Amino acid sequence: MGVKCPKCHHNNPEDTLFCGKCGTRLSSPAKVEMTKTFETPKEELTRGATLANRYEIIEELGKGGMGRVYRVEDTKLKQEIALKLIKPDIAKDKKTIERFRNELKLARNIRHKNVCGMYDLGETEAALFITMEYIRGEDLKSLIRRIGQLPIGKSISISKQICEGLVEAHSLGVVHRDLKSSNIMIDEDGNVRIMDFGIARSLKEKGITAAGVMIGTPEYMSPEQAEAKEVDKKTDIYSLGVILYEMITGRLPFEGDTPLAIAMKHKGETARSPKDLNPQIPDILGEIILKCMEKKKENRYEDVAEINSDLDEIKQSLTTFESAIHREKLETTTVPEMSWKYSVAVLPFADISPQKDQAYFCDGMTDDIITKLTKLQELKVISRTSVMRYKNTDKDIRDIGQELNVNTILEGSVQKSGDYIRVNAQLINVEDGFHLWAETYDRELKNVFEIQSDLAENIARALKTNLTIEEKRGLNKNPTDNLEAYNTYLVGRHFWNMRTEEGFQKSLELFQKAIKKDPTYALAYTGIADYFNLIGYYDLVPPREAFPRAKEAAEKAIDLDETLAEAHASLAMIQTWYEWDWTGAKSSFKRALELNPSYVTAHHWYSVWLGAMGRHDESIATIKRAQELDPTSLIISTTLGGMFMFARRYDEEIEELHRAMELDPASYIPHWYIVYPYAFKGLYDEAIAHAQKALSLSGMSSRMKGVLSLAYACGGKITEAKKLLNELIKLAKTKYNSPYGLALIYIELNEKDRALDLLEKAYEEHDHWLYQIKVIESLDSLRSEPRFKALLKKMGLE
Repeated sequence: MGVKCPKCHHNNPEDTLFCGKCGTRLSSPAKVEMTKTFETPKEELTRGATLANRYEIIEELGKGGMGRVYRVEDTKLKQEIALKLIKPDIAKDKKTIERFRNELKLARNIRHKNVCGMYDLGETEAALFITMEYIRGEDLKSLIRRIGQLPIGKSISISKQICEGLVEAHSLGVVHRDLKSSNIMIDEDGNVRIMDFGIARSLKEKGITAAGVMIGTPEYMSPEQAEAKEVDKKTDIYSLGVILYEMITGRLPFEGDTPLAIAMKHKGETARSPKDLNPQIPDILGEIILKCMEKKKENRYEDVAEINSDLDEIKQSLTTFESAIHREKLETTTVPEMSWKYSVAVLPFADISPQKDQAYFCDGMTDDIITKLTKLQELKVISRTSVMRYKNTDKDIRDIGQELNVNTILEGSVQKSGDYIRVNAQLINVEDGFHLWAETYDRELKNVFEIQSDLAENIARALKTNLTIEEKRGLNKNPTDNLEAYNTYLVGRHFWNMRTEEGFQKSLELFQKAIKKDPTYALAYTGIADYFNLIGYYDLVPPREAFPRAKEAAEKAIDLDETLAEAHASLAMIQTWYEWDWTGAKSSFKRALELNPSYVTAHHWYSVWLGAMGRHDESIATIKRAQELDPTSLIISTTLGGMFMFARRYDEEIEELHRAMELDPASYIPHWYIVYPYAFKGLYDEAIAHAQKALSLSGMSSRMKGVLSLAYACGGKITEAKKLLNELIKLAKTKYNSPYGLALIYIELNEKDRALDLLEKAYEEHDHWLYQIKVIESLDSLRSEPRFKALLKKMGLE
């Protein structure tokens, strides 16, 4: 009679569990025997629930073809373990239960440092489950998805550890049969652990697995598995080759629209050489991979120990090889390292004019001296944001020096009377409080730029800094010769730094006014670029209204002054957020940091670019460099938290964001950022509490309503989530609302098609939040979807 496929209607033999045409799992009533204990099987468990009166659910770790995996506490042994809840359609087959029981007996015999320990098969009235060792860490699939192709040395190290675990298993007569990157865990100490030997098959016994059953994952499946033939240790060797291919190229050798299509490619097509996809790998490594993946078993390695031996050989020459590659990358992709001999903090100049009406001028004096000094290669200069916290302070100089981690401090005052100005300045050694240099300048106001240049040069001389000709030229360069334009620009920057909608609008008016006074004032054009950048970033206007105008202003600034680091950094951020021109953005960031190695904003925004590319170690190092230059900046601290999030280092992110909250208890931003790591860790009450706090502190902004809706959805509060979501949908009719933000909510509501619709809309609208889609965990459930893969490809991220 046979079994008809419910999807393609192909007629299959009665003893087949997968359709021979499309790969869909079949249900054969004639072959399924229901056990008394599995009449109402569960499909998933909720946090806090207890299974078998013993295992308390802590969080869901993932799900796959066999079922869901949870982190649970064994309440009897007071120990955390992993528990795999088998899918009901698998669990209800009596023969399947017996097969699992027999195969777990084999798997429990494997005791090796590179193999996750298997414990037991459990049964209750509602569920069948397997218990195993809980490994804290990240699976290899997630690591590859997060950072792309792995360094060659790391790939070799991971492969060797997999080999060592397999050697032990094979020596006991056990084959894995479902070896894949998601079944390889990298623990917190960097050790590799092979998971899921629970469906392993003994080499010594026959008939444990039903005939004609295709077990495995199509992307990693050997040709013999695709044909449902007998498997042996060479099947694991083939899958190991696929995993190594995936690590060093960042992609799988075969892809297709259906599981069957992929399996058939493994059976009949030759994989593209990994060397074509990653020319940097040694030839011998490519040969090892392709030998593992030979179609005929007899052409593969004889055993895993032989592979391990060959990997050992190329490991010997790898250090020299990778050093050359690393040097090449440094020359082409990284920015100059900062090597500081000296450090200084320029404290805000005090206004001692009789009318006390020169606050903006004093701030401008501080800004310009900082800007000039940052161009000196040997000098670490603390950013404006951090020094402004000490405005009008009576704190001891030595305490300030320790807080900012500098060895010298410049403090000064400004007194203006009519068209004349007096500037007092003194450079102080933090360690002993002694003055290294002091000077008083009495000049006409029109000579203020001359004073700033003299101050900067005298500071450099007092510190015995060796000035190059180019650096001296930079110290004497003035942003404009028009004092009115200069003062107007300074007031504009004051309002821009407020980071409010009203402040942004006022800053634009002042930047435009400064340009009317001096049409060649490049820095004022950069101010306009930064205005449009941030009103786009904060979703105050649609991206298409903000970022093109930002680019126009940034390019005008560069035309006027190609050496202006600020303009190149502004352009780079447009290329990152809006245009998704990853190569152009990298070049612009590199140019900005060549021109001004201490420019904090360039380091800040470049770290975001690196994080979006999956280069997490570099990203975190770069934002920490910015933090060293601006140690009390709330924005830098929260961005460091965000880069930890991209790297999925959630505990570190939470720690940094709590530090940010201490920097500015009134800011909603760190409460907003911390929602995500708490949600990803399954700490939903904490996520919701911080989302509510962010909404309150932000003045009930629509963006924070979206964050709270997301937190509710993650925590299972569906009614509350949908209520806020509906409010946002209505609001979107009159005010711009990020489609990307709405998509994240729909993902948690398990409406994937709607989420994909919104992500495609976000692409059409150039929603800048899409820049992060390669790395953020929120989108992991969509990564196998063809529409999502197409989106990544269109954005140049795959």
